[in-house]
Amino acid sequence: MERHKTIARGVARGSEGVPLSARPKFSGSTEFQVELRRRVDEFFQQTGRKARDCPQMYVKTAIILAVFGLSYALLVFVANSWFVALSLAALLGLATAAVGFNVMHDGGHGAYSRHEYINRLMAMSLELIGGSSYLWHWKHGVFHHTYPNVTGHDADVELGALGRFTPHQPLRAHQRLQHWYIWPLYGVLGLKWHLYDDFHDVLTGRIGELRFPRPGGGELALLLGGKAVFFALAFGVPMLIHSPWVVLAYYGVTVFVLGMALSLVFQLAHCVELASFPVPTPETQRLDRSWAAHQVETTVDFLRNSRVASWLLGGLNFQIEHHLFPRICHVNYPAMSKVVQDTCREFGVHYREHPSLWAGIASHFRWLRRMGAPASC
Repeated sequence: MERHKTIARGVARGSEGVPLSARPKFSGSTEFQVELRRRVDEFFQQTGRKARDCPQMYVKTAIILAVFGLSYALLVFVANSWFVALSLAALLGLATAAVGFNVMHDGGHGAYSRHEYINRLMAMSLELIGGSSYLWHWKHGVFHHTYPNVTGHDADVELGALGRFTPHQPLRAHQRLQHWYIWPLYGVLGLKWHLYDDFHDVLTGRIGELRFPRPGGGELALLLGGKAVFFALAFGVPMLIHSPWVVLAYYGVTVFVLGMALSLVFQLAHCVELASFPVPTPETQRLDRSWAAHQVETTVDFLRNSRVASWLLGGLNFQIEHHLFPRICHVNYPAMSKVVQDTCREFGVHYREHPSLWAGIASHFRWLRRMGAPASC
């Protein structure tokens, strides 16, 4: 199966056990989407920018992978004090997140290159850091990107009993405290992802409550081989030199930093007060807005004026631009954003942003508190 085509084609293939008729449909005119696409195409023609195969992206990839490899090598083979090892473990966690945000993410969306084999190779960097590019395609590329913030159809806003992220999920008594206890759990989610989630999803054929085609043949071999390589790098090689308890301790630090980084970037873009959480009309299974308007109004940008944040986060602080144009390399998002924002304003589509990281974190805190309150049911 060719995984890295457009989201529309990915959805059209369907998911095992889930007929297309059971999925929500979008409503409204496509005029906004058509005009936005025209203006963005015009933007690339006028500026001479490349939508993919951007030289700065290749340089960036080399830098990130070099930091990842160097921090790993220094941690395993060189560090000779707990303070140095702790610092390197934290750096490795951040570098691992940077691989995901930048290299894997663009490759997985087909935004890295016009050549499919390059996109596939970059997407496979997820195997290097403990994940599965096949499962990511379904969980994120299909389920999340098609229906962001739609309860029951976006697996990325489903945390089960641990947290309530949308007003349409059931409220459990302990979730009234989720705005306090959820933060350290974000770090633990990285551990859960490495050791449990992917195996559970393959065995059950479900991501959350959503069914997907189990991997077979080469895809299954890649998934299992990737896990074997990751476990060898994370545990096998270090345990040849250090005691198991030392290896587990610093793995815990690394994966905690990774989990916090991955969770926060997603939550600040979707699970905040400014984002909408629409539900389809029960009778028709239709959402009120068109696809493009839905993408904008369920997503919030943050830190748009920070070049450092844009570089480190792979442009994911420009989530609106990414959701509208997932197959455009993220290095273009800051320059594209004015075109998107102006077009949204003209068509009455609500373009929202948080000016700072703290503003986004505070909004997420308030949203968690609100979702845990009995009055939100």
